[in-house]
Amino acid sequence: MSFEPGYGETPLCDDEAEMLVPPVRALIEGSGGKAALYDLEQAIQEEIAEELINAVFDGGLPLDELLTDHFLRDLHQRLYKDIWQWAGIFRRRELNIGVAPEQIAVELRTSLDSIRYRWMHTNDWTSRQLGIAVHAETVRIHPFTDGNGRTTRLLADLVFAAAQDSELLELYDWELDKQQYISLLREDDGHRDCSALTAFIRVNQVR
Repeated sequence: MSFEPGYGETPLCDDEAEMLVPPVRALIEGSGGKAALYDLEQAIQEEIAEELINAVFDGGLPLDELLTDHFLRDLHQRLYKDIWQWAGIFRRRELNIGVAPEQIAVELRTSLDSIRYRWMHTNDWTSRQLGIAVHAETVRIHPFTDGNGRTTRLLADLVFAAAQDSELLELYDWELDKQQYISLLREDDGHRDCSALTAFIRVNQVR
Protein backbone atom coordinates (compact mmCIF):
# COMPACT_ATOMS: atom_id res chain seq x y z
CA MET A 1 0.00 0.00 0.00
CA SER A 2 1.32 3.43 -0.87
CA PHE A 3 1.43 6.61 1.15
CA GLU A 4 -0.11 9.90 0.14
CA PRO A 5 2.12 12.26 -1.91
CA GLY A 6 4.46 14.20 0.33
CA TYR A 7 4.83 11.45 2.94
CA GLY A 8 8.61 11.66 2.73
CA GLU A 9 8.57 15.36 3.57
CA THR A 10 6.27 15.02 6.57
CA PRO A 11 8.23 15.81 9.73
CA LEU A 12 8.11 13.55 12.77
CA CYS A 13 6.16 15.06 15.63
CA ASP A 14 7.78 15.15 19.09
CA ASP A 15 5.71 12.24 20.38
CA GLU A 16 6.77 10.06 17.44
CA ALA A 17 10.43 10.99 17.77
CA GLU A 18 10.37 10.14 21.48
CA MET A 19 9.32 6.58 20.68
CA LEU A 20 12.23 5.91 18.33
CA VAL A 21 15.09 3.84 19.70
CA PRO A 22 18.03 6.21 20.37
CA PRO A 23 20.32 5.11 17.48
CA VAL A 24 17.53 5.61 14.94
CA ARG A 25 16.54 8.94 16.44
CA ALA A 26 20.12 10.12 16.01
CA LEU A 27 20.22 8.75 12.47
CA ILE A 28 17.20 10.69 11.23
CA GLU A 29 17.75 13.87 13.24
CA GLY A 30 19.17 15.67 10.25
CA SER A 31 16.46 14.66 7.77
CA GLY A 32 13.42 15.95 9.66
CA GLY A 33 11.11 13.76 7.55
CA LYS A 34 9.64 10.27 7.47
CA ALA A 35 11.14 9.07 4.20
CA ALA A 36 14.28 7.65 5.83
CA LEU A 37 12.17 5.88 8.42
CA TYR A 38 9.88 4.38 5.79
CA ASP A 39 12.86 3.12 3.79
CA LEU A 40 14.35 1.54 6.90
CA GLU A 41 11.05 -0.13 7.84
CA GLN A 42 10.60 -1.39 4.29
CA ALA A 43 14.10 -2.86 4.12
CA ILE A 44 13.62 -4.69 7.42
CA GLN A 45 10.22 -6.00 6.34
CA GLU A 46 11.55 -7.35 3.04
CA GLU A 47 14.37 -9.20 4.79
CA ILE A 48 12.10 -10.72 7.45
CA ALA A 49 9.35 -11.58 4.93
CA GLU A 50 11.80 -13.46 2.72
CA GLU A 51 13.18 -15.38 5.70
CA LEU A 52 9.74 -16.36 7.01
CA ILE A 53 8.22 -17.21 3.62
CA ASN A 54 11.18 -19.53 2.99
CA ALA A 55 10.65 -21.10 6.43
CA VAL A 56 6.99 -21.73 5.58
CA PHE A 57 7.84 -23.16 2.18
CA ASP A 58 10.50 -25.45 3.69
CA GLY A 59 8.08 -26.72 6.34
CA GLY A 60 9.81 -25.10 9.31
CA LEU A 61 6.96 -22.72 10.13
CA PRO A 62 3.65 -24.61 10.32
CA LEU A 63 0.16 -23.14 10.27
CA ASP A 64 -0.47 -24.05 13.92
CA GLU A 65 2.41 -21.80 14.96
CA LEU A 66 1.32 -18.92 12.73
CA LEU A 67 -2.25 -18.87 14.04
CA THR A 68 -1.33 -17.78 17.56
CA ASP A 69 -1.26 -14.49 19.41
CA HIS A 70 2.32 -15.25 20.43
CA PHE A 71 3.48 -15.41 16.82
CA LEU A 72 1.75 -12.15 15.86
CA ARG A 73 3.32 -10.33 18.78
CA ASP A 74 6.75 -11.78 17.94
CA LEU A 75 6.30 -10.82 14.28
CA HIS A 76 5.51 -7.21 15.22
CA GLN A 77 8.55 -7.11 17.48
CA ARG A 78 10.82 -8.47 14.74
CA LEU A 79 9.56 -5.90 12.26
CA TYR A 80 9.96 -2.88 14.55
CA LYS A 81 12.35 -3.60 17.45
CA ASP A 82 15.29 -1.94 15.68
CA ILE A 83 13.30 1.27 15.19
CA TRP A 84 10.47 1.76 17.68
CA GLN A 85 10.23 1.31 21.45
CA TRP A 86 6.63 0.05 21.13
CA ALA A 87 7.64 -3.00 19.07
CA GLY A 88 5.78 -6.13 20.18
CA ILE A 89 3.81 -4.30 22.87
CA PHE A 90 0.03 -4.35 22.84
CA ARG A 91 -1.66 -0.98 22.51
CA ARG A 92 -2.37 0.73 25.85
CA ARG A 93 -4.62 3.57 24.81
CA GLU A 94 -8.12 3.81 23.42
CA LEU A 95 -8.47 4.62 19.72
CA ASN A 96 -11.44 5.18 17.42
CA ILE A 97 -10.60 1.82 15.83
CA GLY A 98 -9.90 -1.55 17.39
CA VAL A 99 -11.11 -3.14 20.60
CA ALA A 100 -10.50 -1.60 24.02
CA PRO A 101 -6.88 -2.02 25.20
CA GLU A 102 -7.83 -4.26 28.12
CA GLN A 103 -9.62 -6.63 25.71
CA ILE A 104 -6.79 -7.03 23.17
CA ALA A 105 -4.98 -10.04 24.64
CA VAL A 106 -8.11 -12.16 25.20
CA GLU A 107 -9.79 -11.08 21.96
CA LEU A 108 -6.73 -11.84 19.86
CA ARG A 109 -6.17 -15.28 21.36
CA THR A 110 -9.85 -16.22 21.15
CA SER A 111 -10.18 -15.02 17.55
CA LEU A 112 -7.11 -16.86 16.29
CA ASP A 113 -8.10 -20.01 18.19
CA SER A 114 -11.55 -19.86 16.55
CA ILE A 115 -10.06 -19.38 13.08
CA ARG A 116 -7.66 -22.27 13.59
CA TYR A 117 -10.47 -24.52 14.84
CA ARG A 118 -12.69 -23.63 11.88
CA TRP A 119 -9.90 -24.33 9.40
CA MET A 120 -9.16 -27.72 10.99
CA HIS A 121 -12.76 -28.89 11.35
CA THR A 122 -14.61 -27.48 8.34
CA ASN A 123 -13.95 -27.12 4.63
CA ASP A 124 -15.80 -23.86 3.95
CA TRP A 125 -12.65 -21.73 3.48
CA THR A 126 -9.99 -21.94 0.82
CA SER A 127 -6.40 -21.18 1.77
CA ARG A 128 -6.84 -17.80 0.08
CA GLN A 129 -9.88 -17.04 2.26
CA LEU A 130 -8.12 -18.22 5.41
CA GLY A 131 -5.30 -15.68 5.06
CA ILE A 132 -7.75 -12.85 4.41
CA ALA A 133 -9.92 -13.89 7.36
CA VAL A 134 -6.86 -13.76 9.62
CA HIS A 135 -5.90 -10.36 8.22
CA ALA A 136 -9.39 -8.88 8.63
CA GLU A 137 -9.77 -10.17 12.18
CA THR A 138 -6.40 -8.93 13.40
CA VAL A 139 -6.99 -5.55 11.74
CA ARG A 140 -10.36 -5.37 13.54
CA ILE A 141 -8.68 -5.92 16.90
CA HIS A 142 -5.86 -3.45 16.07
CA PRO A 143 -3.53 -4.78 18.75
CA PHE A 144 -0.55 -2.46 18.40
CA THR A 145 0.17 1.25 18.67
CA ASP A 146 1.25 1.36 15.03
CA GLY A 147 2.37 -1.01 12.31
CA ASN A 148 -0.84 -3.06 12.41
CA GLY A 149 -1.38 -3.01 8.65
CA ARG A 150 2.15 -4.02 7.72
CA THR A 151 2.24 -6.77 10.36
CA THR A 152 -1.17 -8.26 9.62
CA ARG A 153 -0.61 -8.21 5.85
CA LEU A 154 2.61 -10.17 6.30
CA LEU A 155 0.82 -12.56 8.66
CA ALA A 156 -1.87 -13.07 6.01
CA ASP A 157 0.79 -13.93 3.41
CA LEU A 158 2.43 -16.42 5.77
CA VAL A 159 -0.88 -18.09 6.66
CA PHE A 160 -1.90 -18.23 2.99
CA ALA A 161 1.44 -19.78 2.05
CA ALA A 162 1.32 -22.34 4.88
CA ALA A 163 -2.24 -23.40 4.01
CA GLN A 164 -1.58 -23.99 0.31
CA ASP A 165 -1.35 -27.58 -0.81
CA SER A 166 0.68 -27.12 -3.98
CA GLU A 167 4.22 -26.97 -5.26
CA LEU A 168 3.38 -23.52 -6.60
CA LEU A 169 3.26 -20.66 -4.14
CA GLU A 170 0.97 -17.63 -4.31
CA LEU A 171 1.00 -14.51 -2.15
CA TYR A 172 -1.42 -11.62 -1.96
CA ASP A 173 -0.97 -8.51 -4.10
CA TRP A 174 -1.22 -5.61 -1.66
CA GLU A 175 -0.98 -2.94 -4.35
CA LEU A 176 -4.67 -2.10 -4.34
CA ASP A 177 -7.25 0.65 -4.16
CA LYS A 178 -6.98 1.84 -0.57
CA GLN A 179 -10.50 3.28 -0.28
CA GLN A 180 -12.15 0.12 -1.58
CA TYR A 181 -9.93 -2.01 0.63
CA ILE A 182 -10.91 -0.08 3.76
CA SER A 183 -14.57 -0.20 2.80
CA LEU A 184 -14.45 -3.98 2.42
CA LEU A 185 -12.61 -4.35 5.73
CA ARG A 186 -15.43 -2.44 7.40
CA GLU A 187 -18.00 -4.67 5.73
CA ASP A 188 -16.17 -7.75 7.00
CA ASP A 189 -16.14 -6.25 10.49
CA GLY A 190 -19.93 -6.05 10.33
CA HIS A 191 -20.78 -9.55 9.08
CA ARG A 192 -17.56 -11.63 9.37
CA ASP A 193 -17.75 -12.80 5.77
CA CYS A 194 -14.41 -12.45 4.01
CA SER A 195 -15.68 -13.48 0.54
CA ALA A 196 -15.84 -9.98 -0.97
CA LEU A 197 -12.50 -8.94 0.50
CA THR A 198 -10.88 -12.16 -0.73
CA ALA A 199 -12.21 -11.62 -4.25
CA PHE A 200 -10.95 -8.02 -4.22
CA ILE A 201 -7.37 -8.79 -3.11
CA ARG A 202 -5.58 -10.43 -6.00
CA VAL A 203 -2.78 -12.98 -5.76
CA ASN A 204 0.52 -13.42 -7.57
CA GLN A 205 2.48 -16.61 -8.12
CA VAL A 206 5.90 -16.18 -6.58
CA ARG A 207 7.51 -19.61 -7.07
